[in-house]
Amino acid sequence: MSGSSADPTDDAGGGPRGDDPTGDRRGTSAVRDRLDRVEDPELARSIVELDYIDTIGVDGDRVEVQFTLPTAWCSPAFAWMMATDARDEVEALDWVREARIELCDHMHGEEITTGVNARDTFGETFPDADGGVAEVRAALADKARVSTQREAIDALLDAGVDPGQIVALDRSDVDLAGEEAHVSIGGLSVVVDADPLDEYLDRAAGSGHVTDPADTLFLTPEGEPIDADRLDVVQKRSRLATVNVGGQGAVCDALHRARHGPDGPGS
Repeated sequence: MSGSSADPTDDAGGGPRGDDPTGDRRGTSAVRDRLDRVEDPELARSIVELDYIDTIGVDGDRVEVQFTLPTAWCSPAFAWMMATDARDEVEALDWVREARIELCDHMHGEEITTGVNARDTFGETFPDADGGVAEVRAALADKARVSTQREAIDALLDAGVDPGQIVALDRSDVDLAGEEAHVSIGGLSVVVDADPLDEYLDRAAGSGHVTDPADTLFLTPEGEPIDADRLDVVQKRSRLATVNVGGQGAVCDALHRARHGPDGPGS
């Protein structure tokens, strides 16, 4: 099966053509929904949102996905992570027996495509690589934690919570309720927008921090408790992480648009 076949379910846009009319969602839109869960690990944004997906082909219980990264020299480790995550997400659909992922126009596209679909490990495919995917995932997850922590703390500062109260918070002090986050401080409940705290808690848990109710809510980049008089320093360090991620995202977006031209994905 090829992503360029005449199969009527071959649709990078994830439209309704691949959906089963009985209501059992099978086809390109269901696959696309799963792929939307896959993130560029460096940018922490969906590969669907970033327009990396070229084609989605569905042939019964087999799915083929072709994707292209902004440049041919994107990190092999990052490309591998996106390819394996895409495969696993698609195969999580109960009607999919096998997903084949093809990385296009990349300097290691052939090796990554072959290795991922053969169920090999990154180390088996790149035996000379310095370090493995697990270490890269851990480092990037912690970077995302630090980046999102800044906005969560800013939301509390804007609500009038002082630094001493913020650094003393535990996970159990935050209750997410729809669009609101209720933060317990000294027997009182401070209500703030849920989004920044929800995003931070998700990233913090993904990095292995703030997973238990008694865990300290906010931490230094090194994972240690924050001194109240050092909160502003930690915020500045977190801001640098946010700017770094944002800058990388802008560069990748510009490269992606330049590669595909004015009529390509994301135009």
